[in-house]
Amino acid sequence: MNKAHKTLLFPLVALLVGAYFLFSGLAEAKGFLAPLVTAIILALLLIPLGNLIEKKLNRTFSSLLSTILLFLFSIGVFVLLSFQIKSFVDDWGKIKEAMAPKIEQLQNYAYEHTALSSKDLETYKEKNDIQSMLTSSGNSGEKAFNFINSVTSFISNYLLTFIYIFFLLNYRKRFKIFILKLFSNQRKKEVKQIINETARVAQFYLRGKLILIVILSIHSIGLGISGVSNFILIAVIASFLTLIPFIGNIIGMSLALIFGYLTQGETSILIGVILTFTLVQFIESYVLEPFIVGDKVGLHPFFVILAIILGNMIWGVMGMILAIPVLGIINVIFNHVPSLKPFGFLLSTDNSNED
Repeated sequence: MNKAHKTLLFPLVALLVGAYFLFSGLAEAKGFLAPLVTAIILALLLIPLGNLIEKKLNRTFSSLLSTILLFLFSIGVFVLLSFQIKSFVDDWGKIKEAMAPKIEQLQNYAYEHTALSSKDLETYKEKNDIQSMLTSSGNSGEKAFNFINSVTSFISNYLLTFIYIFFLLNYRKRFKIFILKLFSNQRKKEVKQIINETARVAQFYLRGKLILIVILSIHSIGLGISGVSNFILIAVIASFLTLIPFIGNIIGMSLALIFGYLTQGETSILIGVILTFTLVQFIESYVLEPFIVGDKVGLHPFFVILAIILGNMIWGVMGMILAIPVLGIINVIFNHVPSLKPFGFLLSTDNSNED
């Protein structure tokens, strides 16, 4: 191996090893970092509201009121979803009965057009039934413990996020001064610009997405007209899935298609679902998003997809939702640090420097 190869190989290996330990560490620290990063992003979103309330109240009360308003909004969403889920559970018997012939049709189609046979399916069912009986009889206590542990963990992280939001809002000036103190007087103006632009990116993106979620409740009108059962629940889920770019819309439409076919089985419903999501996607991409969200994040679609996949691998669904605002913030920093500007150009949609 010559000297040039060694010069290239060692930094590359160091980069790969460093990236591996970085992402492994982020995955291991999910319980601590996920609520904190979520709180930071949401606190940035609430800064304009906090500044508005501060005209009447002091910072502590304005931060507390902003946090409470966001908390009540999230509770309202949970209540809406819980009512819709309860309605779905109450109707499950009818839904299951309606789904049975459609599932049978799909099975028959699979038998005719694939190497599968009814015997294979029965054998598979028997094995799974025996295995589930053994595991349920032996691990029922463990499953109950895991369920209680998961619920407790979710509630504690949920409440902890809002506690973080309050302190981040209340002491935001102190945090800003701390960051500025890390740099020389000559660079303070540039650092202040980076901080302000970072906050602006998160605010425009998340505020725009929340407005889109509300507006995209028109899903429910189209799905209701199409005849999809529990259309409000599916519409709400589909609207919130738009927080995950590209993938969210595909999951939402697939959910509506599966539900529409299995519960009703009419071709008109499938056509209605496809037309609804196509129209909503067109309105979102070409009418609402440019005006409401705008190009404030300005990330290249390829790196958006990579960030979503990586976010899912590290923190699951929460990682997918946080991936875009976090990458947008990182891109702002890249574009203001001379040595990192090439990475900023690579991540962004700016074509001005292309030949």
